[in-house]
Amino acid sequence: MAATATWERTDAGYTGVQADADWAREIRALADERDAVLLAHNYQLPEIQDVADHTGDSLALSRIAASSSASTIVFCGVHFMAETAKILGPDKTVLIPDERAGCSLADSITAEQLRAWKAEHPGAVVVSYVNTTADVKAETDICCTSSNAVDVVRSIPADREVLFCPDQFLGAHVKRETGRDNLHVWAGECHVHAGINGPELAERAAANPDADLFIHPECGCATSALYLAGEGTVAAERVKILSTGDMLTAARDTGARSVLVATEVGMLHQLRKAAPEIDFRAVNDRASCRYMKMITPAALLRCLREGADEVHVPSDVADRARASVERMIAIGKPGGGE
Repeated sequence: MAATATWERTDAGYTGVQADADWAREIRALADERDAVLLAHNYQLPEIQDVADHTGDSLALSRIAASSSASTIVFCGVHFMAETAKILGPDKTVLIPDERAGCSLADSITAEQLRAWKAEHPGAVVVSYVNTTADVKAETDICCTSSNAVDVVRSIPADREVLFCPDQFLGAHVKRETGRDNLHVWAGECHVHAGINGPELAERAAANPDADLFIHPECGCATSALYLAGEGTVAAERVKILSTGDMLTAARDTGARSVLVATEVGMLHQLRKAAPEIDFRAVNDRASCRYMKMITPAALLRCLREGADEVHVPSDVADRARASVERMIAIGKPGGGE
């Protein structure tokens, strides 16, 4: 039973707790005691998603955190997401069940590197994906999400240079859509999305000719998907480049009976709940983020019992980072988080 459960700290996360009915009851009781709202990202383990108050992408969840009447936010996701919640809700206590849950994409650029890049391009407008640290957001002019990155860049005068970071695949998508020659893209990537490759997608699409393709723009296969459509290998209307939030909308609207999904495998749980009549399958079954999966049942139980791990963002950094997020929200479609 969860009431007597103990956990063990390992390099892969906290272990030793079974996500059974007793665990779920204790989680909900502890959340009530702490006046906490539980937020779970779409890439979390299914049992974490199911016990949460809200499930979604990072920016949508951060907005919920900021507007919630709860005094404590428990963010089941990776560290930059909990930071964003703290930035948008500075007066709230923000906890992440395991502070070691990082992000390869957020780690692919530092504030120091961004300052050096800006020095090479004086006067350029910095557009940063929300999948960045608070320190990087503080050096950013306008943040963006995967669903509004094109709108954000289009809002910038055509004669201004743009520095886009940190995801090279999302940056390539934006450059392709806007046609801007003065858009410079940082060579960062999410190790999970980068590993979903073109040949793999082509093979799966050929074996499932009637399936829709839901492709996250962070994926290394996004360009390949558009190529397949351009060559007529896959019907163009079946190829959809979508954020995680937009995938859920598309799942409810599609007429397809099967969908191949190119993103982290945790997304399949929400898609299958949204449209249980559709056969959703991963393009790459191994596309699992080890950082997302560090938020285990044991980690969440520890978090709520002990009030660990609290996320802090220095007020000066938070103020500057908040301004870059607010500028994004003021431009076009606010979009989903990733």
